[in-house]
Amino acid sequence: MKTIAVIGTRGFPGIQGGVEAHSYHLYTRMQDVRIRLYRRRAYLSEQSSQTFPNIEYIDLPSTRIKGFEAVWHTFLSVTHILFHRPDVVHIHNIGPGMFAPLLRLAGLPVVMTYHSPNYEHSKWSAPARWLLRQCEKISLHFSNRVIFVNKHQMEKCGALDKSVFIPNGIDSVTRSDSTFFLEKHGIRAGQYLLAVGRLTPEKGFEYLVEAANRLPQVSQIVIAGASDHDSAYRSQLERLDTGKKVIFTGFTIGEDLRQLYSHARLFVLPSVNEGFPMVLLEAMAYGLPILCSDIPGTRQVNLPEQDYFTVKNVGSLCDAINRLLDTPAEPQHYDLEKYNWQSIADATRQQLDC
Repeated sequence: MKTIAVIGTRGFPGIQGGVEAHSYHLYTRMQDVRIRLYRRRAYLSEQSSQTFPNIEYIDLPSTRIKGFEAVWHTFLSVTHILFHRPDVVHIHNIGPGMFAPLLRLAGLPVVMTYHSPNYEHSKWSAPARWLLRQCEKISLHFSNRVIFVNKHQMEKCGALDKSVFIPNGIDSVTRSDSTFFLEKHGIRAGQYLLAVGRLTPEKGFEYLVEAANRLPQVSQIVIAGASDHDSAYRSQLERLDTGKKVIFTGFTIGEDLRQLYSHARLFVLPSVNEGFPMVLLEAMAYGLPILCSDIPGTRQVNLPEQDYFTVKNVGSLCDAINRLLDTPAEPQHYDLEKYNWQSIADATRQQLDC
């Protein structure tokens, strides 16, 4: 049975992040191969103990130091790979892709999935952004194949014969009638605006909080997500929340997240940068009215024009929220046929045959 080594993700299950969710949905569906998943020990929890027949966990030391954790863990993972040679190495994102030349020199095929241009994120310093741009060049040059989850990013990187566009996906969902998680946090069903994502500056939650301050008809904002490294950004959001309308539920998964999606009035994605936001597909699967910032990552799903607002523009967001709150609260219907995870896993599996 073919062995695929996976690096560049913190791991799964029960670990926050889009790359982590993407990896979970992919590899748990690849039953004809053996997956060797390199996980970052610092992020593991009780929820991470779930096992799968085709997946072997390699849990290595890591830190939560921004800018260092990925490099350190990837270095350890690559060292292990060189002594326990798989058939192919699947790298997630451009930072860990800096090790692609070493893997190729060792005679190992490399497939890289390009999730997002991390150098566009404001959390990185100028030297870090420069380094990430160099990692992008290295990754694209030395990988045998490159999978883009964002067609716009693939076009920006130029037409490469070895590149292919494979989007993120979504499972079918059913709405929850339960509200115990909402009651636990004092959330009123049908009356809150929902946002989901890690508490990092590229998610743009501050624009949503400022919009809520200006709109008396908005009584509650629920933000489901946690900080990766420190709580400075959350503290900033709490300071901006002068109307005390924001409820932070932390990293939320399973039935708790299902309840949040099922009973929200509308879903807001105010991100400044995104690759292909899986939370947007989740909101669509639950039939929520949606507002999202007008950026290339959110344009991948071709929502109606009125569902977009100008990025970083609080006034534009306020106008959009007002318009939606003035319309009846009815389930929306979106075409999600091409975002089937099994089809996406099968397409990715084909790319790993190199």
